[in-house]
Amino acid sequence: MSDSPEKKVTLRLLLVEDNPDDAELILLALRRGGYQVDYTRVDNAPDLTRELREADWELVLSDYAMPHFNGLAALKLVKEHNPDIPFIVISGTIGEEVAVEAMRKGAQDYLMKDNLTRLLPAIQRELADADERRARRAAEQTLRHQAYHDVLTGLPNRWLLRDRIEQAFAYAHRENHSLAVIFLDLDRFKNLNDTMGHITGDHLLRAVAERLKSAVTPWDTIARLGGDDFVLLLPDVGRPEHASEKADALLQLFQTPFVLSGQNVYVDASIGIAMYPENGRDADNLLKNAEAAMYYAKEQGRNNFQFCTSGIQEATATRFVIENELREAIKTSQLVLYYQPQFSLRSLAVTGLEALVRWRHPERGLVLPDKFIPVAEETGLIISLGGWVIQQALADLRHWRSLGLQVERLAINLSARQLFHTQTHDILQQSLEGDPVSAHTLELEITESGVMQDPEQAVQTLNAFKALGVSVAIDDFGTGYSSLSYLKRFPIDLLKIDRSFVRDITVDDDDAAIVRTILAMAQALNLQVIAEGVESEKQLKLLAALGCSEGQGYYYARPMPGEALEAFLRDKAPAIPD
Repeated sequence: MSDSPEKKVTLRLLLVEDNPDDAELILLALRRGGYQVDYTRVDNAPDLTRELREADWELVLSDYAMPHFNGLAALKLVKEHNPDIPFIVISGTIGEEVAVEAMRKGAQDYLMKDNLTRLLPAIQRELADADERRARRAAEQTLRHQAYHDVLTGLPNRWLLRDRIEQAFAYAHRENHSLAVIFLDLDRFKNLNDTMGHITGDHLLRAVAERLKSAVTPWDTIARLGGDDFVLLLPDVGRPEHASEKADALLQLFQTPFVLSGQNVYVDASIGIAMYPENGRDADNLLKNAEAAMYYAKEQGRNNFQFCTSGIQEATATRFVIENELREAIKTSQLVLYYQPQFSLRSLAVTGLEALVRWRHPERGLVLPDKFIPVAEETGLIISLGGWVIQQALADLRHWRSLGLQVERLAINLSARQLFHTQTHDILQQSLEGDPVSAHTLELEITESGVMQDPEQAVQTLNAFKALGVSVAIDDFGTGYSSLSYLKRFPIDLLKIDRSFVRDITVDDDDAAIVRTILAMAQALNLQVIAEGVESEKQLKLLAALGCSEGQGYYYARPMPGEALEAFLRDKAPAIPD
């Protein structure tokens, strides 16, 4: 059986040989073996280096001893350029010791010039092995790239970013320079995902990545941490103003709409900036503080950038403590519901209750919701916390019913995040199953600003809630800038006039006019109205005179725990007749 190829194949050969006659003997053996040889002969380091850089070679055959060059030096150059190219030594003088040294340093084989019988099988074997090495190396490179790059966008991921930050730290420390980390998060990305679908959301993330890449220099690093979080590392910024200029440029990228599913979609972003060394001397702290500044930018109305400050850093540390303790509180039943009665402005009879969550902290005592609800919103804990509120409020409602206490309406607050989360509907459905009386009593309160985050989706979600038998109220009405056209489309039963309009209603004609307008609109739409923040008899009488039928506030009753509420209901509300 012949060792030569069955048909002529081209072999791209780089021949390191100073003797033309020896080179011709080698070429003759290859041609007789069925190879069509495309070759170049060199005999010194500069020529070999040039050929390795300028051409793609399949095989290197090298003499060992040459006047100004040798095979080991040639082997070193080849392996530095491309370790997968097979390298075979062919010499007339090589000894066993030298041959072993060449093999140890990476040569695939060695042959004697006066015996080339193993030349063809050696070449065929090494070409096949080289293909396997290249395939294995390509697979390793792919795995390495996947380990350090985001699959969706191709950008560096968290691990590569951390490595780049550490390198930038070393440079900044050595050169006494500053560096900046810019943390960018898309505004209301979840709403877009829920409305247009996750595939469209992925298209948007790729499009955002391409735009961000267009705004960075070769020295910068743009990375995706996951979700809609992107980070830009500026390894050398002379002054904070340079970072703010870059942040401005990034925000400008979002002035042009993205084309998604054939339509123009405008997307905004919020940006936080942390500087080294002021805001952190390691990657974790710098990223954490840039993210904290980004959240502060969202609190300031979104679509802006903010630098990290000592106040933001302190707030972040406090938020971290609250988050961990809140997780424990949910697990260990530290949460408790208080209830504030709602009442008729004319008869002062109880017309309903609003459930309000409190936190009985083992060290800090009773914690009000304004201290922990924002943290629950940011971290997503609001979903599990809100689920607990729904289940506990309904359990209390059933308990009062067993005691013969009548509750006409029980209001539970839903945040915007709960409103647009599918788990909220599932919890409600499971909690109300087989209990139409509780469903008829339950009222879900959603803030006006919450439903206006995504009015179209809000209409669908609220209709799904209504299908369960519950009623829906718009809380803080008058502060969320909803249009009448949307208000007509929302499947709502009740409006709650925001306390900011009630507070000065007796002394401010503008507030009185606003309340009068809300009441007229509610009457036209056949909606009930409750005024929040009723704290004086004057407010009560004026609201009643303007046509408001119900109120809620300290004038009538403060929020109270369930035990106190039972006594209150016995005094204020008639028992259910036998």
